[in-house]
Amino acid sequence: MLTILGFVMIATFLVLIMMKKMSPIAALVLIPALFCVFVGKGAHLGDYVLEGIGNLAPTAAMLMFAIVYFGVMIDVGLFDPIVRGILRFCKADPVRIVVGTAVLAAIVSLDGDGSTTFMITVSAMYPLYKRLKMSLVVMTGVAATANGVMNTLPWGGPTARAATALKVDASDIFVPMIPALAMGLVAVFLLAYALGLRERKRLGILSLDEVLEKETAGETVLVGTAGGDGRTSLTKNTTGLTKNTTGDAGGGTDADAPRSDSGSHGDSEGDDDGFQGLDPDRPTLRPKLYWFNAALTVLLLTAMIMEWLPIPVLFLLGAALALTVNFPHMPDQKARIGAHAENVLNVTGMVFAAAVFTGVLQGTGMVDHMADWLVDAIPEGMGPHMGLVTGLLSIPLTYFMSNDGFYFGVLPVLAEAGQAHGVGTLEIARASIAGQALHMSSPLVPAVYVLVGMAKVEFGDHTKFTVKWAVLTSLVVLGAGILFGII
Repeated sequence: MLTILGFVMIATFLVLIMMKKMSPIAALVLIPALFCVFVGKGAHLGDYVLEGIGNLAPTAAMLMFAIVYFGVMIDVGLFDPIVRGILRFCKADPVRIVVGTAVLAAIVSLDGDGSTTFMITVSAMYPLYKRLKMSLVVMTGVAATANGVMNTLPWGGPTARAATALKVDASDIFVPMIPALAMGLVAVFLLAYALGLRERKRLGILSLDEVLEKETAGETVLVGTAGGDGRTSLTKNTTGLTKNTTGDAGGGTDADAPRSDSGSHGDSEGDDDGFQGLDPDRPTLRPKLYWFNAALTVLLLTAMIMEWLPIPVLFLLGAALALTVNFPHMPDQKARIGAHAENVLNVTGMVFAAAVFTGVLQGTGMVDHMADWLVDAIPEGMGPHMGLVTGLLSIPLTYFMSNDGFYFGVLPVLAEAGQAHGVGTLEIARASIAGQALHMSSPLVPAVYVLVGMAKVEFGDHTKFTVKWAVLTSLVVLGAGILFGII
């Protein structure tokens, strides 16, 4: 019964958010609470929720201070050169823009943290997607899938979990899988190219200057500044884009103008953020501290990879140091924190709501019964092919449950079944990371809420668009692993 109820609860949650009948936060809280009462364990709901919150509290703290840290880095201009480089490459060609999104997400994913990847990728690409009126779910889908493939890096999490659970070396899992994962990354780039062609067919192709010309009668596009007392314009000349600053004596608002606070990456009621990253006059810029901020970021990422301190502690220290050095005056610090408060609240609120969902799944025993049922459902004749079975099961299981639940709960059982039929533990371990392309869009992954939140995309829309392509990418990784004799 718990097996059926577990699947029904997950299906109910996904259907309701994809049909937009409930918000993700409400669904993550109310649906599991209702099912907890239905299975007769309502009296333990508080214990389950508190346990779930306790497990996810470090993640919420990490996301809170990571958003503040990278928000400050964006405010002070650390990533402006990246944005300008991407814009020069992408111009106004949708194909280049979508492929550039995939490449950027893959490169930034080298730090092993999904939240960091999504914050940098969205901050760089969102203004261009908005200006050209491209589909934002294309951006979130491509970024999530690319990050999912790269999430298999030994310091990314899944590979380390598989190595720990099966008591093998992480390098023995990851290194042989590199050709298969490379094929998965190629599949993501091909997908980005195909989606870019579709967007190009829908929107056409223009030069960046032509985009600016279309939007303004005077060949000028207004870009809001954080001060709110002036506007920066981008105009066309023979060498590209230059800036002109004009006063705004009237203090009125333009219907197409972005929000005046460049420190905030959100917009409301359809406001257009414009080319925020190209605004060279926003008062939050700190060009004299550029190399300090770059060194601090490299040091922070190095400390994450080397595990010098827990990640939440690193981001807490990093955010405090970044604020203190870049904005030594208290009012400026408060302004920066306030500018990113909306993103912080949205993401951490979603994490704690997800704690209810995971707490009930684990506390009631639903997730254990679901895993046991799936393992028992494997036909006896599939025993010699447990590598393939593990790879196929990793796709839905790492979507419907946390990586911890799959790698520490289900994978050891699959490995034992494989050993009984002569399938090596390493083969099972390698197959288990094939489903990570889909995992990064799971409603149980906190980083995905950073992605959809900053991109202003409904989680249900992201899910409907991304799942099919992420499953296809995971199958490419699995198929390549089998073809190359790795699995």
